[in-house]
Amino acid sequence: MKEIVNNSGDQKPLHRRGWGGLSWGIIGCGNVTELKSGPAFNKVEHSRIVAVMRRNATLAEDYAKRHGVPKWYADADQLINDPEVNAVYIATPPDTHASYAIQAMKAGKPVYVEKPMARNYQECKEMLRVSEETGMPLFVAYYRRTLPAFLKVKELIDNEIIGKPLTVNVRLHKSVPDRDLKPETQFWHVNPEIAGAGYFYDLASHQLDYLDFLFGPVIQVHGIAVNQAGYYTAEDTVTGTFLFGNGVIGTGSWCFVVSKGSEEDIIEISGTKGKISLSSFQHGDVKLTTPEGTVSFSFQNPENIQYHLIDQVVKTLHGESACVSTGKSGARTSAVLEEMVKNYYSSKHDENKRIKGSCRNI
Repeated sequence: MKEIVNNSGDQKPLHRRGWGGLSWGIIGCGNVTELKSGPAFNKVEHSRIVAVMRRNATLAEDYAKRHGVPKWYADADQLINDPEVNAVYIATPPDTHASYAIQAMKAGKPVYVEKPMARNYQECKEMLRVSEETGMPLFVAYYRRTLPAFLKVKELIDNEIIGKPLTVNVRLHKSVPDRDLKPETQFWHVNPEIAGAGYFYDLASHQLDYLDFLFGPVIQVHGIAVNQAGYYTAEDTVTGTFLFGNGVIGTGSWCFVVSKGSEEDIIEISGTKGKISLSSFQHGDVKLTTPEGTVSFSFQNPENIQYHLIDQVVKTLHGESACVSTGKSGARTSAVLEEMVKNYYSSKHDENKRIKGSCRNI
């Protein structure tokens, strides 16, 4: 079982520059930026979007005009080096997170990057090294750390409403989207060269990062990953066990090829005096069960679901707050993810080496 290093620390405040606030440039203005994140940068005080970039200039221009952004680019270098841009949001697939983040930080600009933080833990460590070297803050878009339902769970645990937390169990079972049934229509989420792994990295990263927020860093982890259905090259099923520094033991099961009637999305936290259950992605009620019975708590998310985290990022850069999702916490999550699928990708790497060796001998 791998030991995960507990790297913790706060980002240094960045004093206001330029027009008196954050002037954001967005690299990769795709679907996630349409509603989840993009508009929030203009709603948060002392923040605005001044430029966007997409490799397709027509799509970049379309996004800019629809969202009232004054400038658009088809080249990330031009956006990063734009003197009016003093902070960068990276919303591309994971294969370019590290390179763009490092380039932006070396240009003297703090970075807010989509999750997972990068394709692998090594890339995360390099991002952290450059952040430390340049003094530029680095944040990761794990916004569940700021959503009301997830904060309610933390409040219940911190106030010992379920007593001492003992175990946590995560189950995420999803059916196969029609697009993934054919290689020619599959999304990049199932291409390990782009995503780092499969849907496990895309979705379980939110869950494991949230558990880091609740219980602190994972100190031991073991996982088994396999491909059971054969629709794509990435793993489609993962199970794992993990131990937090505070003694809570976690178990998890992720499968992305179940039948539609077998889908499941739940986190269950058991303690000495009760149990909490909630959904990771359905945004339903939080249920608290104690000897007195079961009660439910309902919450409303902001229209732009990343709003609260983006607000924290801006306030942190102004020296007014401390963001709960930093590069250091994001890297810890990537380390756990990587360890849980290590057996699958190590075996594929060994298989590729054997195939190449056989070809050389022919």
